[in-house]
Amino acid sequence: MVLVSATTTAEKSSKRYPGEAKGFVEEMRFVAMKLHTKDQAKEGEKEAEGQPLAKWEPTVEGYLKFLVDSKLVYDTLEKIVEKAPFPEYAEFRNTGLERSAVLAKDLEWFRQQGHAIPEPSTPGVSYAHYLEELSEKDPQAFICHFYNTYFAHSAGGRMIGRKVAEKILDKKELEFYKWDGDLSLLLQNVRDKLNKVAENWTREEKNHCLEETEKSFKFSGAILRLIFS
Repeated sequence: MVLVSATTTAEKSSKRYPGEAKGFVEEMRFVAMKLHTKDQAKEGEKEAEGQPLAKWEPTVEGYLKFLVDSKLVYDTLEKIVEKAPFPEYAEFRNTGLERSAVLAKDLEWFRQQGHAIPEPSTPGVSYAHYLEELSEKDPQAFICHFYNTYFAHSAGGRMIGRKVAEKILDKKELEFYKWDGDLSLLLQNVRDKLNKVAENWTREEKNHCLEETEKSFKFSGAILRLIFS
């Protein structure tokens, strides 16, 4: 029995996780890509629900709800890393990926165009509350949400922004989709910081972080769907 147990332990410790050789961020990316649908990404494994994005019809009212709820989420994330209830959060201050201030500019632009800016709605309020609670007790799960929120916006989020701008904003590019400096370098800097933080985690803590990915997608998906409400 002792020999069998030792073998099993050795097998577990030698098991390689997809992306592990490149660092933990690649593991997070791998898990996130599998949660995309096949029309969103070639690695996607989820079946599409409803119409594909290209056939959805956004409205200005819905888009404003999306921007307001997104701002609440970014406000919350940025306040949490500033407060840093766990010291590793401080690594993610002033990364250049922050979106709260630019969203404030975009909402002001809509206000000047005569649009009424709504109050945050249930999807954004629920997510912000969840992040606040999570950040105080579960750093691995919180880091999962931090990664997915900022990195998804820099990729698929920009594509969605372009499509919405073409349909309802006469192709105007919002500040939400602009960054100061080279975005690829900003992202790489944050990848390096994430990998550095995760080096201090056990395998169980890393797996716990990865398991939070689906919840992150559910929260962000509910906010995204506001565009078409």
